[in-house]
Amino acid sequence: MIRPERRKDHEAIFKINESAFGRPHEALLVDALRRSPAFIPRLSLVALESRQVVGHILFTAVEVSTATDSHPALTLAPMAVLPAFQRRGIGSSLVRRGLDDARELGHGVVIVVGHPGYYPRFGFVPAGPLGIRAPFEVSSVTFMALELRPGALRGVRGEVRYPPEFAEVEG
Repeated sequence: MIRPERRKDHEAIFKINESAFGRPHEALLVDALRRSPAFIPRLSLVALESRQVVGHILFTAVEVSTATDSHPALTLAPMAVLPAFQRRGIGSSLVRRGLDDARELGHGVVIVVGHPGYYPRFGFVPAGPLGIRAPFEVSSVTFMALELRPGALRGVRGEVRYPPEFAEVEG
């Protein structure tokens, strides 16, 4: 079962991110983003197995900006599943549900820094050739974008502006 997070899930979400990444950075990022205006409660989702929270995904508001204009987008970060529950399709289910919910909420573009062998199965493509740049050094094959509805990327060019919480949490 996948549903939006609840307050009572916060501790479990912290442990999932810490366990999956082997460090607290992503867990601290989730906590910081919850306090940010970029946080979208319906796009912080948990996966449950036998009523235990075993996975989490977060989509946060970002902008793709040039000197003269900006376009709203989302970033998918982080996504984590408890190590004991990995390789069972839970992560893929979280991504699909999150993308569906984002589409339903009217969002058009999602940005991810992720594994090039994983995210293309959901439709993500390298963002650089589309004219979308990262504000930090990143491999061109791991910085990707996805159009949630036809034409949503038309005219979207520039650098992704992440919420300040991304820079405040070292990682």
